[in-house]
Amino acid sequence: MSALAAAFGSARRERQTRELAKLTAFLRRDFLTAWSYRMAFVSEWFALVLQALMFSVVGKLINKSSMPVYGGTRSGYIEYVAIGIIVGAFIGIGLHRVASTIRQEQLMGTLDSLLLTPTSVVMMQLGSATYDLIYVPIRTLLFLLFIVLTFGAHFHASGILPSMLLMAAFVPLVWGLVIFTAAGQLTFRRGSGGLGAAAGLLVLGSGAFFPLSVTPHWFQLIDRWNPIALAMDGLRETLIGGVGWTGIGRDIAVVAPCAVIALALGLATFARALERERRRGTLGVY
Repeated sequence: MSALAAAFGSARRERQTRELAKLTAFLRRDFLTAWSYRMAFVSEWFALVLQALMFSVVGKLINKSSMPVYGGTRSGYIEYVAIGIIVGAFIGIGLHRVASTIRQEQLMGTLDSLLLTPTSVVMMQLGSATYDLIYVPIRTLLFLLFIVLTFGAHFHASGILPSMLLMAAFVPLVWGLVIFTAAGQLTFRRGSGGLGAAAGLLVLGSGAFFPLSVTPHWFQLIDRWNPIALAMDGLRETLIGGVGWTGIGRDIAVVAPCAVIALALGLATFARALERERRRGTLGVY
């Protein structure tokens, strides 16, 4: 029995190794696809820089005394909004990339072929996110460097590791929204934009671009339960206030369960949508 168990264990590990090796293929595919559209690649960075320039002008119109205080440090507007731009762009990239990937597979008629390969649905979803999981952190660090060098913004280096931990807890939440969007793309083809609009409202209402203190009191009460707002506040506490590890415990305690719920709902919804389309024979219909 021990020999049989060892053989089964060896076969399982071999299958897992083959599955993980497919991540390289997904990464190469998505990189080559992104790089083949060089104008879109450059335009994305240009839009990010243009957004920072625009908010730097807006910041000159705002009284600094009205800005929130993090860890005893009053935030400047450019530092404040830079965090909002980063988180908003991260969510936007995730929602757009996965939805456009599913749509492209449908239009090219390769979605059926991809799903018929011996690749699990979870691995396909993880593979679709691998490129962004590498690209987005690099993009974030370069953007923060641009903000520091161009506008003299100040961020605490000691907050980098705590903020990375908070983002690691936040990623499954975004991934859940992304998978939910992919399910909508499978079911409604072009009707998944509603979820993107809802996510945009959550970002806008999270204090991404303006302090929540200027909003109505009832709005502030609602936003206390917005996990995106909590993630942004945690990032600002660590990067602007320099509070270190002690300032993110509460944020992680709230964001992590929300992320688990969002991921579970996203996976269940995608599996249900995929089963429905397969049963109806409309998986490749676009």
